[in-house]
Amino acid sequence: MSRSAWIRIFVALLLAIAALLLIRLHVASGAPEQDSVSAGRRLAEAWCRECHAFEMSDAGTMGRAPDFVRIANRTSTTELSLKVFLRSNHRSMPNLIIAPNEADDLAQFILSLKRS
Repeated sequence: MSRSAWIRIFVALLLAIAALLLIRLHVASGAPEQDSVSAGRRLAEAWCRECHAFEMSDAGTMGRAPDFVRIANRTSTTELSLKVFLRSNHRSMPNLIIAPNEADDLAQFILSLKRS
């Protein structure tokens, strides 16, 4: 192979590595997760507020259904457990059809209420 071919390969590899680093930095910045938390909050306000409290100041005051702060702080609560629960039917909850991305957003919102 000629020297110019090697230089092109080297430049292409450098560009690919730079692109991967930029993507990794963008994901690590937390912006996509924060967007998911905001979207989940909007969904919770539209669908869940009637039965569930999710403001820290309202925790434990609704009485009808467990508040999201309590759910978030259960030792058994994980992102996966929330997604499975949200996508399953339950007799004591309205039969909402929740898309996978909506379940992701709701799970992120609920987990954001976890006390450190």
